[in-house]
Amino acid sequence: MRAIRKDYFLDHDHSSYVDQWDWEKVVTPDQRNLEYLKEVVKRIWKVIKGCDTLLRKEFPALNTDKYPPIPDELKFVHAEEILAMYLDLPRKQRETALVKEFSAVFIVGIGAVLKDGYPHEMRAADYDDWITPTVTNDGEQFYGLNGDILVWNPVTQRRHELSSMGLRVTKETLVKQLEISQQTHFLQMPYHKMIMNDQIPLSIGGGIGQSRLYGYLLRKAALGECSVGVWPEELHKVCEQHNIHLLR
Repeated sequence: MRAIRKDYFLDHDHSSYVDQWDWEKVVTPDQRNLEYLKEVVKRIWKVIKGCDTLLRKEFPALNTDKYPPIPDELKFVHAEEILAMYLDLPRKQRETALVKEFSAVFIVGIGAVLKDGYPHEMRAADYDDWITPTVTNDGEQFYGLNGDILVWNPVTQRRHELSSMGLRVTKETLVKQLEISQQTHFLQMPYHKMIMNDQIPLSIGGGIGQSRLYGYLLRKAALGECSVGVWPEELHKVCEQHNIHLLR
């Protein structure tokens, strides 16, 4: 996918130009569960890990103690568990603390209200399924069949999001999520009517940021080192001071 976010804020990690691989896969009703979601995530990470291995063979300069190989496996953590781990931190800082400890994680259950009364992050009510009950932990019910892949960027020393994905809503979960978000009027729109009339198959899908992945694998500090975009002159100046050259 290629898109423009004309009103988006710009920094080393965000661009008005969006490039990502969007994917979608039809699933059966019995595949709509947490284990299947994790299986798909593991497959995607296996490919990313393979790319890292290949790049390190092709470009020996990437093999340094400063930038170790990416982890073989992801750590799966539910948003509710992250809240319990870092109760006193706001969301972004919770994510930073998590990836700093585990290097690469998949955060499960983004969108449903957590124990503190807030969702880990807002998600569209008519896209991923974030309301389906999945597992219980010490008697507490967890929700959500979606999540994000986040990694620790050793160059910027910050969290770095690579992908967002999930099992898509059914007609039942669509109604529930629209009720929670007070958007039931969406049910009158063509796309939502198609879901309600079983004209769209059950599926799982997501997006993988292209420049974000390139930057992670090539150990770059800014998206602009991997794709041409429009950046404020101030950002160009700051980057050049650190020997980071944004593509024009």
